[in-house]
Amino acid sequence: MQLDTYLFFNGECADALALYQAAFGAQIETLIRFRDTPDAANVPAEWHDKVMHALFSVGGTAIMVSDGQFGQPQRDYHGFTLSIGAEDAASGERTFNALSEGGTVLTPWQSTFFTAGFGMLKDRFGVPWLINVVNAVESAGAPQSPQPPQPQQNAAPQA
Repeated sequence: MQLDTYLFFNGECADALALYQAAFGAQIETLIRFRDTPDAANVPAEWHDKVMHALFSVGGTAIMVSDGQFGQPQRDYHGFTLSIGAEDAASGERTFNALSEGGTVLTPWQSTFFTAGFGMLKDRFGVPWLINVVNAVESAGAPQSPQPPQPQQNAAPQA
């Protein structure tokens, strides 16, 4: 079994792909426009250049996207967040800033008790994102919560 993510952009898919390429290096692996389908004659002319289906990948994860079906709006993102694990705070912040341009910042980019960088936003297409530094070495510099005391081992009595 495989679980995949499929996002719909109501006519703005090409713009979303361009943003994701610039923000985090998305690699477009498949791109099919409505004009390239066997049913292109039945597609309104203004939808011929729209994306019927595309697949992009980032770090081994694939995400499918589309403009949807003409005349049937499908974008209303609720109940999920796409998460990006950044290697360091600088790359995480660059990605956060690129995705948040024209969007809505939910949690500003910041160092937290659990990582060197964290932020949440909705991009200008309404897609929710969480960016988090996953590099353990860099995150080790983040403020840490106090650790509980460790139990002491019973030592053998000294003679």
